[in-house]
Parts: sequence; structure tokens; C-alpha cells
Amino acid sequence: MSNSSLLLSLIVFLPAIGALALALPIFSKDRPDAMRYFSLAVTGVVFLLTLVLLSGGSSGFTAGKAEMQGLFSVPWISSFNIFYMMGLDGISLPLVLLTSFVSMLAMAASWPIAKSVRGYCILFLLLETGMLGVFLALDFFLFYVFWEVMLLPMYFLIGVWGGPRREYAAIKFFLYTLLGSVLMLIAILMLYFNSDLRLLSADQLAAAKIADTPEAAAKIRAMSEPQHTFNIMAMTQMGQMKESPFSGDGVIKNGAYEPGTYKPATLLLGKNLQWWAFLLLFIGFAIKVPAVPVHTWLPDAHVEAPTPISMILAGVLLKMGGYGIIRICYPICPDAGYDLAWFVCGIGVLSMIYGAFAAMAQKDFKRLVAYSSVSHMGYVVLGLGVWSVAAHNSFNPYYWVQGVNGAMFQMIAHGISSAGMFFMVGVVYDRVHHRNLDQFGGLFGRMPLYSGLAIAIFFAGLGLPGLCGFIGEVLVTLSVWNFSHTLAILSASVVILTAGYILWTIQRVYLGPEYRGPHGDHLSRITPRELSIAIPLVIFAIWFGVYPQSVFRYMEPSVTQQVKELADWTKNVKQPELESAHQEMTASNAAPSAALATK
Repeated sequence: MSNSSLLLSLIVFLPAIGALALALPIFSKDRPDAMRYFSLAVTGVVFLLTLVLLSGGSSGFTAGKAEMQGLFSVPWISSFNIFYMMGLDGISLPLVLLTSFVSMLAMAASWPIAKSVRGYCILFLLLETGMLGVFLALDFFLFYVFWEVMLLPMYFLIGVWGGPRREYAAIKFFLYTLLGSVLMLIAILMLYFNSDLRLLSADQLAAAKIADTPEAAAKIRAMSEPQHTFNIMAMTQMGQMKESPFSGDGVIKNGAYEPGTYKPATLLLGKNLQWWAFLLLFIGFAIKVPAVPVHTWLPDAHVEAPTPISMILAGVLLKMGGYGIIRICYPICPDAGYDLAWFVCGIGVLSMIYGAFAAMAQKDFKRLVAYSSVSHMGYVVLGLGVWSVAAHNSFNPYYWVQGVNGAMFQMIAHGISSAGMFFMVGVVYDRVHHRNLDQFGGLFGRMPLYSGLAIAIFFAGLGLPGLCGFIGEVLVTLSVWNFSHTLAILSASVVILTAGYILWTIQRVYLGPEYRGPHGDHLSRITPRELSIAIPLVIFAIWFGVYPQSVFRYMEPSVTQQVKELADWTKNVKQPELESAHQEMTASNAAPSAALATK
């Protein structure tokens, strides 16, 4: 195996190895601190390994390159063409770094967990393996395995170590996520059984790590039976073909459809397989984002989850939904992405507005932050859906590139600010054991350093210029103007609502009158351990706001290449289809008129 394959595998599976070590009778149950320090050390080493990726070279990631790097593929289940395939590009790299960073901080925030520390640490480390695997897997089957690996640890972490209604919240999280997983599995099988590697050229097969030599590619293309695949890169090539196997069928010979045999095929309501696969995948990923109306599991899960798990949930798990949309939905199913652009953008704006109003109405500190996540992740859905490439603007992808870059940056920024906000709520909850906003007040006088850091984090969530939340929101809003003036105005107006509930929260909790809740004598100053978690979050919130190029230099080339490929598909495939359909409709409407004129 190459250096890059070893590094990526170690990044993914080191937490699982750590979990296995904890399961062995190495650590005495009477020494919970040893288990905590060991788990923290594992997450710290994983974070350092992800930093190695930034070093460049044979085992690192080279900034400025758009293509997939560190790509490797090893046969896993050969009879079904399933491979252990991983790699990373500018889309996945920032999310891998975010995952390892937030996981390390969340483990450091887990010291108040006193119940079944061994079980907690094992599940936490397994959860990290699942999250990292999702962002690195390039085989659809492997991606789905990691997606499901994440589900059970999170269910138990909420259901065992959560608040008074933890069982309800855990079951709700499990059912919603399982529904999304089932829809995703149906779509995966639809795409798998309609894929055919024989349609790909030798260069495409080599780029997807399927056939490294022309001879191997020729052997695949010459086969008489369909060659199905779970390879995400290969599926992307098929989805963007002029005669896509996901949109129709025909007789394949010598690596192409025989002339005149390809016919578009429909499933339900006149829509093809690609259209329905996109819809199923989008719903599955939207549940994870979460987008309105499939968001209702999130507030309950956040309120009942312990603080470190809320940090993971908001900082990383929600990003898996956005990642799935940008990595899978649009590249593999562009036909449906084009048709459903208004639907996706509408869902994004609805989530932004609804989440902001819902946050404003909350009296529970943690529930308010949870609804703010629904609102902020709406920017991600909106930015990804702004398919503004069309004939009227000469298929210029500039504004869509801006929107997708803004959505990606918003995911990173929200991962920092939301994890910070939930941690700051947890700091005060650990002292007074309640979250009633009406009973807070005057914390700045009692906990000045904590309050200053918390206000900085909340301002980052607000989108204050100079902090991380500003960049992504502005880019997304600007990109929407070329797509729809109405949606752009609505999305810009959400900033006012966000400022409203954030400033009102700061006024009620940190400023305002004296604290009126229980356990006021427990409002002690922030501890060194808590400072070691809060300060890095504040530093990155400022750093990304002042110098966003530190993220864009890795992210932008890959995003731009993907959007340009979809713009070329729009110009060369979709636009001719639309023109042909328009001509057929015009001809069919003209025929009755001509017949009447003849009479």
C-alpha cells in the first residue's frame, strides 16, 4: 500500500482501534480518568494525522489541485465490484480536518461524564471512525457502511448519557436517520443496477481507479454482460453522459450504445430513474442537514444529548448531509438537480426563515441554539441548489461557483461556531443545571472571561463581519441574486432575524439584570480545561473570518471544477434536450392549427 493509503486508513480506523483497546481488560473500571486521557490522546493523534495531510508531498494534499488526491482502491467484495476505495479533494479535506478537530475538543469536554465511562469512550471513538469514513469513502457501498456505523453509537450516546427525555430523543433520531438511510439504500441500488462500466472510456476507467492499463479497460468494454459498480467517480461519469444509463437504456457494443438503440426511459409520473434517485438521496441527506420539514428530530436530540455529543452533532454530523448533496446528488444525478433547482433553493430559504423564527421563540437556551443550526444550514442547501447556469447567461458558472463555495465555507464556519455555542451552553449548565433563558442574567459580572468568549462565539454565529459566519452567508446570498431576486431578498432578510435572537440571547444571559435561577452560588469562573476548549474555537472563528483564503485555497479548485463540469453538461446535454422538447411541442401544437386551416 502507498503512503497515502496507509495514512488515510490510519486516520479512519485509529479511533476504532482505540475503542477495541478500551474494550479489552487493560483499563480498570476504577480508573475512569485513564480511559478519558487515552481517548483524548487517540483523538489528538488523529487530529495530528489530519494535519499531516496539509504538508503536501507523497502522503499529503497539494493545495491548488482540483482532482482527487491520495486515491487508492483495493478489492473488497469482488463478486459485486465493491472496493475499499478512499481519497480526498478540496471538498472532503476541510471536513476531515473539521471532524478530527471538533472530535478532539468534544472528547476534552467529556470529563463531566461519570456514568459508564468505558462504554462512553468506546462509542465516542467508533462514532469518529464512522464520521471520518463518510468523508473519505469513494465507493458507494463503503460510504453507506460508514454512514450506518455512525448511527448506532450516536443513538446510545444520546439514549444512555442524555437528559430526562433521552429515550424519546434517541428513538426519534434513530427513526428519522433510519428513514433517510432506507431511502438512500433504495437510490443506491437503483443506480448500481443501472450502471455499466462498459460505457466508460479507458481514460475514465483509469481516473476512477477501475482499470489502470488500456488492456484492462479494453477487457471491461468488450464484456457481453453489464458491469455494475458502486464506484462514485464512475457513477459521476455515467450520470453526466449524453446517453446516460441512469436516464435510458439501449444495446451496448464496443463500449457504446449502438446507433438508434438508446431510448429514454421513465419510471413514475414521466420522470426517469435519475430523477427519482436524486429525490430519494436528497431527502435522505436533507434529514441529516436537517432541512425543513424533516428537521424535528434535531431540537429534541440536542436538548437531551450531553454537551460533547451536541458539539459533535452540530459541528460534524449535520455536515454529512451537505457533503452528500454536493458529492453525490448533483454529480451523479444532474438531470434531476437541474429540474429541481427551485425546489432545493426553496427548501433552503424555508429552513433559514423557519429556523430563525423558531429560535426567537425559545425559552430553553440549548433548544434556541439547535433551531439556529436549522437556520444556518439552510444557507448550505440554498448555496448548493443555485443552478444559475443557463442559456441566457451563456452558461456562465460564476455565480453557482460562488454559491457552492459559500455553502462549503458555511459548513466549516458553522462547525466551529455551533460547536462553540453548544459548549458555552454546557459550561453554564454544568454549574446551574437548567437552561431557562428567563432565569439567566448578569453572567458577565460573575464569569467575565467565560462571557467574553461566549459572546465572541455567538457573534460568529450571528455572521458579524470579521468572524467566520459572515463569509459563507454573504457568498450564498450574492450568488442567489442571479438565480432569483425574491429568494435573494428573503435570504438577506434572515440576517436581521438572526441578529434579533442572538442579541436578545446575549442580553438575557450575559448582560441584563442579576441571575435569578437556582444554584447561583455555583457560577464559578471558567476552568483551565474549559478554556483549552473555548479558546481554540474562538481563535478559528476569528481566523476564518479574517483570512478565509486559508480554507478557500484548498476548497475552491475542486468546487470550481465540479461546477464547471455541470455547466458543460447543461450546455452540451440538457440545453439540446430542452430545445428538442420545445420544438416537438411547437410542432405538435402547430399540427392541429394547420389541419383547421386546411379545412
